[in-house]
Amino acid sequence: MPPNRADPADPTNAVLLGHGDFGAKSSAVRARMAERVAADVDAALAADGITADVERPWSRIVVRTDRPAAAARIAATIPGVGFARPAVATDPRLAAISDAADTLAAAGAHTPAETYAVDSDRIGPDDAHEFSNDDLKREVGRVVGAATGADVDLDDPDLTYRIEAREREAFVSVRRIEGPGGLPVGSQGRVAVLVSGGIDSPVATWRLLRRGCAPVPVYVDLGDYGGADHRARALEAVATLVPRAPRADLRPRVVEGGPLIERVVAATHDTRMVSLRRVLLAAADGVADRADAHSLATGEAVGQKSSQTGANLAVTDAAASRPVHRPLFAADKADIVSEARELGTYDGSTVPVGCERLAPAHPETNATLDGVVDAEPEGLLDAARAAGRDAEIVSV
Repeated sequence: MPPNRADPADPTNAVLLGHGDFGAKSSAVRARMAERVAADVDAALAADGITADVERPWSRIVVRTDRPAAAARIAATIPGVGFARPAVATDPRLAAISDAADTLAAAGAHTPAETYAVDSDRIGPDDAHEFSNDDLKREVGRVVGAATGADVDLDDPDLTYRIEAREREAFVSVRRIEGPGGLPVGSQGRVAVLVSGGIDSPVATWRLLRRGCAPVPVYVDLGDYGGADHRARALEAVATLVPRAPRADLRPRVVEGGPLIERVVAATHDTRMVSLRRVLLAAADGVADRADAHSLATGEAVGQKSSQTGANLAVTDAAASRPVHRPLFAADKADIVSEARELGTYDGSTVPVGCERLAPAHPETNATLDGVVDAEPEGLLDAARAAGRDAEIVSV
């Protein structure tokens, strides 16, 4: 294998990727999903200017590149990837594997103060290797100890040298980057998801991506009630997620909602926020008609706002003809904020969005469907669905 030309001090020359939440599926389903993940990783690396060959020779995905450290970081952001390990790919003989471990240790994989362990698997026919698994662990442990002077700790090591010795090739690694896991994007169909300039909806969209859904972002322009930069912030949040799903169509659908909101404001009082949410869902329903989405999703969490009480959510859902998913339904706000920070969507989402000006002094928290419908102007939801079907598709 060629050395890592991008960083001569780094001896790794490949990246080993583990599956997300589909490893226990049937072999046929697992193969199809792994192909999706491999294609997504390939596209993500290409978008970042990293030249690589992405292979799926067996249960692992292998990335061959001269920039394995960067490739591993990018691959670890892709749904369906359980972990990424920059590794030395070498001949599956004991001497070659020991040399690879020695090279990793000598290159500064860890300091003498850090304890280590060796974890290894021989994979393939019983006669594929001339050494046992115990032989492999002992020899690599000896080599690493001699190179670093570090102590062994089998219970709670600071670092673990991981070896996969296959029939034709072995991989030696000491660093593991956790991936998001989940399922490959698109394997579970399309979902129209309402996005805004707030904290919650980008996190909900990301959770849909992690479970294999291909989100169709729907932004309803609130007109005069949208607030400064509301639309720009929403589109920016979607753009932040695009690199994590490089083959998905995440172009937002922008719905002209100003006239609809003005009708809601003119006709409703204490139930106004519930009617507003119903308009947004109906607009997303219209987008879903055109986008062939099987369901809708929002960033709502039960009890977070007056419009998000259990009773009000039930009334809101009656405006949709499709199932409504809420990936954040039982999440605490602090956890949502933490996830938004990790995604990089938090800072832009803290700008005031303006829709708070719509709220009445005493919003209804226990609405009934009859009471809400009676207050709404006739034909409101039909107009919202029509506006959704006419949504503008924009690039981010």
